[in-house]
Amino acid sequence: MDNPRRSACPGQDKTIPSVLDLYLKLAPVDFFVRLLKHLRLRRHRGIFTVPVVIWLMIFQRLHDKGTLSVAVQQVIHGLPPMLSSRRSKRMRRHKVSCHTGGYNLARQNLPLEVVRKVNEEIFQQLTAAKPESASGPGVQMFILDGSTLLMPHTPSLVDAYPPSRNQHGDSHWPILRILVGHDLDNGVAICPHWGPVNGPKAVSEQALTEEMLDKLPAGSGILGDRNFGVFSVAWAAQQRNHPVLLRLTAARAKSAFGRVLCSRTDRTVEWNPSKIDRARHPLLPLDSCAQGRLIVRNVYPSDGSGPLKLYLFTTLDLSADEIVQLYGLRWNVETDLRTIKKTIRLEMLRCKTPDMVAKELILAVTAYNLVRAVIEESAQRTGMDPRQYSFSQVQDLINAWLPHIASITSERKRKAEYERMMKNVAQCKLYKRKKRPSYPRVVWQPRRKFPSRRSLLTHDINQSTSTKATKQS
Repeated sequence: MDNPRRSACPGQDKTIPSVLDLYLKLAPVDFFVRLLKHLRLRRHRGIFTVPVVIWLMIFQRLHDKGTLSVAVQQVIHGLPPMLSSRRSKRMRRHKVSCHTGGYNLARQNLPLEVVRKVNEEIFQQLTAAKPESASGPGVQMFILDGSTLLMPHTPSLVDAYPPSRNQHGDSHWPILRILVGHDLDNGVAICPHWGPVNGPKAVSEQALTEEMLDKLPAGSGILGDRNFGVFSVAWAAQQRNHPVLLRLTAARAKSAFGRVLCSRTDRTVEWNPSKIDRARHPLLPLDSCAQGRLIVRNVYPSDGSGPLKLYLFTTLDLSADEIVQLYGLRWNVETDLRTIKKTIRLEMLRCKTPDMVAKELILAVTAYNLVRAVIEESAQRTGMDPRQYSFSQVQDLINAWLPHIASITSERKRKAEYERMMKNVAQCKLYKRKKRPSYPRVVWQPRRKFPSRRSLLTHDINQSTSTKATKQS
């Protein structure tokens, strides 16, 4: 499919002087004033106001080190006047402490509802200014996928997100399941949904999908792999008028649609829930039925492996070849997840309470979206596909230029420096491999440098027992 791009987004300025300006453009200080008034929350007038705290938490995710100290040093260096309408006395006299206690307390007191509203406001403005869909279906599509994240071992997190358990006992790390949805074209992410993996309140990716459907833009579609190719997801999307493109397992396709399915199948079907579906979802109406098309095709992966048979259920009005080609773009969500977990550093959270975990998850995705917005603007200028950009290179470039641009007081100079930065953004392209590597991809098992915890405990007990025996003798 062709990938034409518009020269400018409707309702969006030609240039955005920096990521900080982008943040303040999408969520200006006046927006925070109105939001706090609507939620009937007291407005803090010290150094760490709500806009400042949210920006610093976003900055932490963009920075390579990302510590509290790095964020506080930004305040000591001097925040731009546009970030706070009234600067405190200590900031005017340059007497801001380098200790992180005040900022940490402000993070903990930050209302979670404010964080959610900021994320929703930024997401809505980014999707409203998005060019027409370049992927071909005529509607905005979101790719869904799930993953798991680890957290520190604290009593509150263990209660909220119980660790996994096997035949050897409980694991150490609390674990949560997260579901993300990324725009098929530019990778902008909707606010994630999450829940515990284990315990009485454990949630599945399918249940989280039904929650996320209520937050998607009206009329947008979802694209999912075999884990989402179940009746409950198709039915929930149909009830909310969201088109779907879902891959089914061979067993589920044959069980739901009966006849032997050849590789050139393309027919209209009615998907009725099975006994297992009704047992897991007892609230399904008796006449529930998802109507769509079943497409079966043999595809040949680019890695040279044998043919793969795809069973696709869709409600999109496209040809079978376009549906198969569209599903091939689903792999982008794997790299998006890797970016969020590795580049934005969400693989292992450092928060110690469920409330702070929620704030970090939401603002980390907000930081990810701001970088994606810079990539989208560069793509509109160059005509490239946003997926051709390297997210980590653009993030490194932003980290290098952000302090410099934010310190410039002249509007003319800031725009000139921003133009220089955007020229460099256009060069942050993914490397195109001309041929596959000659060496095989294998996993090297790391050597164990330390004994296991169980053997250490046994050694300590034996040593203490021998010491007591020696003293008694």
